[in-house]
Amino acid sequence: MAGVLFGPDITFLGVPRCDLTDESSYADADIVILGAPLDGGTSYRSGARFGPSALRQACYLPQDGSRPSLALRVDGLKDLRVYDAGDVMLYSGDIEQAVRLIEEDVYKITAAGAIPIILGGDHTIAWPDHTGVARHHGFGNVSMIHFDAHADTGDILNGSLVGHGTPMRRLIESGALRGDRFLQLGLRGYWPDEPVLQWMAAHGLRSYEMTEIVARGLEACLTEAFEIATTDCEGVFISVDIDVCDPGHAPGTGTPEPGGFSARELLDAVRRICYELPVLGVDVVEVAPPYDHADITALLGNRVVLEVISAIARRRRDRANGTTWDPMQPLLAGREVDEQLRLITEGEEARRRGEGGARPHHHH
Repeated sequence: MAGVLFGPDITFLGVPRCDLTDESSYADADIVILGAPLDGGTSYRSGARFGPSALRQACYLPQDGSRPSLALRVDGLKDLRVYDAGDVMLYSGDIEQAVRLIEEDVYKITAAGAIPIILGGDHTIAWPDHTGVARHHGFGNVSMIHFDAHADTGDILNGSLVGHGTPMRRLIESGALRGDRFLQLGLRGYWPDEPVLQWMAAHGLRSYEMTEIVARGLEACLTEAFEIATTDCEGVFISVDIDVCDPGHAPGTGTPEPGGFSARELLDAVRRICYELPVLGVDVVEVAPPYDHADITALLGNRVVLEVISAIARRRRDRANGTTWDPMQPLLAGREVDEQLRLITEGEEARRRGEGGARPHHHH
């Protein structure tokens, strides 16, 4: 059975394990979590190989396979069948082999009818991640919403076609992803250069740079992106590079770029996508614990994964019951007071009034 490559051999927040070499162990899965501890594709500082381990355990609550969402009123880890398949047994120094192994495992998960959530690793893995999903659903049928400070559409970086600056170019060239169904949010800074931008424009990409997002508002940009992402496509793949957030919110990453999303904006956006759209796969990449401070980045990445799972659980519940989640609903609205608590409260009220335990009359 596959374990994990680095750190303690644990699953994501204690969910049950599965073994990708034994189909029966994940045949009923709704979601399978997979670690891809590859950082051989980084152009600047490495360390994302320790991401999967950090993402699985970055939480102050017990590793008990349960996380009831206060906002969404679901327990995604319990309401859905969520398994952790451990890490792809890859060698970070052989990037060609690594991407083949990752694609194969992601394809297995998708072919079993489950949604893969891949814990990176650097952004190189988006190429095999999306390809593994597209192999099952059909090339060109899976759009992508990509959160990132960087476009990742380079052609050859430092002499290599495979790396964390090129996965989106490889996806589009291969036909797995349609250029005109590829939406990028959060771009900023000083890369890529003009030839790469020309290539992006020629292939119909829609890239929302931070200036546009600030001027128009994130909600408006998301709404527009959703429209494009769901046209002529079976569903959406979400690729979250944690450096889409400002380094103040996500310092533990290989190529930090100031001026990004807040943690709150990223979590809200991911929740909205997973609640409103048919999501077929997700990866969370570029969490590099060696540069983290007080686990800030790992904690955020862990919550991105939980937000995905909770929103998918809520989407399925609402579709089954014909209900709609209301974000404006107060936390305690509609909650039944526990019977024991009610009796205690009534007893206390009775004593205060000297009514000798007679039940006071309640106005509802």
